[in-house]
Amino acid sequence: MRDELEQKLNRYDELERQMADPVILSDGSRVAKIARERGSLARVANKYRQFKDLNLQISEALEFVKNGDTDMKELAESELPDLRARRETCWDELLDMTAAGDDADRSRCIMEIRAGTGGEEAALWARDLYEMYKKVADRKGWKLEILDLSPTELSGFKEVVVGIDGPMCFRTLQYESGGHRVQRVPATETKGRLQTSMATVAVLAEPEEVEVDIKPEDFRKDIYCASGPGGQHVNKTASAIRLTHYETNIVVICQDERSQHKNFAKAMRVLKTRVYEHHKAIENKKRSDQRKSLVGSGDRSERIRTYNYPDNRVTDHRIGFSVNKLDQVLMGFLDPVSDALLEFDRQQQRETMAIVE
Repeated sequence: MRDELEQKLNRYDELERQMADPVILSDGSRVAKIARERGSLARVANKYRQFKDLNLQISEALEFVKNGDTDMKELAESELPDLRARRETCWDELLDMTAAGDDADRSRCIMEIRAGTGGEEAALWARDLYEMYKKVADRKGWKLEILDLSPTELSGFKEVVVGIDGPMCFRTLQYESGGHRVQRVPATETKGRLQTSMATVAVLAEPEEVEVDIKPEDFRKDIYCASGPGGQHVNKTASAIRLTHYETNIVVICQDERSQHKNFAKAMRVLKTRVYEHHKAIENKKRSDQRKSLVGSGDRSERIRTYNYPDNRVTDHRIGFSVNKLDQVLMGFLDPVSDALLEFDRQQQRETMAIVE
């Protein structure tokens, strides 16, 4: 982690120098790209600079304790407790900032919810999960936008893809990726029997324009008539978009809007996010010998949580956390679960990344 923080600080300093270069300042588009990247690094870089400064002050104080005269030794010894306390606080703040890795401060993410095993009840559960996350977004003042939606005849969702925009949204939602199991008597059950169904969630950090450059020659664009229940206008107009990325074979379909242009713009957002996630996964695999968070793997196939309606209970299996407030969680009060996951991740980092003098 220290190496990564050092690299970010060095990069931030380099961007600062570029922002003062007259040649670069004459190029508006280049300045905008540099400013965006600089802004994304600012919080962590400045906090790490503060941490390094405190480390330096502690080293100097220890030197005075060891080799200074009596007055300087006493002064240094009196300052050390406060310096160490400030450094500890600064380090904890750094751990909090980096709990989501390089994407900790993302203010935009894309969430994909898909029905899993359980037939129509799984599709209804996928819709309920969407409604839950929509309420979370409403409570926190985030903007939520549907990018693609595949409904079923009974108003369930086979798949829904949404874009979420708001402060710290990825940091809060990063642990939602995985399988969400529900145990309840479904509306489709006539004999009152308890049923278990599954839906999967994937939360992907949405990159800035400067981070992923996809040119028209990098993908194939297909246009066709949308499909779906009913006989709406979208089913009669060639407005649906399918993008196929040649390098990664990632395919994105968007047909929610009546406008072909709007569908294309939304599809490009999702494609860039998935390509970014693809390359990030490759990079993470290269560093697989380093610490991997138990709660942040993002594996869609992993069952991470159970929602038990008869007992009004939510259980996160990764950390063994349960709370008998399912009704409140479904109303968007997800904080007890997300806070427990974030604190667990913090503790993991503290145990593996202790400060060494």
